[in-house]
Amino acid sequence: MNENNHKVAVFRKEHFNAAHRLFNPAWDDKKNFEVFGKCSNPNYHGHNYELIVKVVGIQDPETGYVVDMKRLSVIVKEEVLERFDHKNLNLDTTYFRELNPTAENIAKTIYDLLRTRIDPKLELQVRLHETERNFVEYPA
Repeated sequence: MNENNHKVAVFRKEHFNAAHRLFNPAWDDKKNFEVFGKCSNPNYHGHNYELIVKVVGIQDPETGYVVDMKRLSVIVKEEVLERFDHKNLNLDTTYFRELNPTAENIAKTIYDLLRTRIDPKLELQVRLHETERNFVEYPA
């Protein structure tokens, strides 16, 4: 039987709050406002982000786990929450000093941080809800 038929997806959901400003430093405030709207406010704005981490793989025959969810929780806390929760992403983190902190870039950054700590044989996907109606997934 095909190995893909035995894969199981597990999910971990977390929340964090962060402020950011979307802007391109090469543009003036008028152009930034035209492109990013109120999200380009020079005094920043915030979101209550919902993060869903999806891990897919074959269950370990000894434990029945795809991944130990307690361990996954610790990884997400250490790699994401401790870095981003209650932070200004532009000012308080190194990740977005040069990178515009769009939801897309935040999701990709979170993916990269988690990928280093999760077994490479497991598939990983990050879903980041910036608002109730807007969310991104990486990889797509």
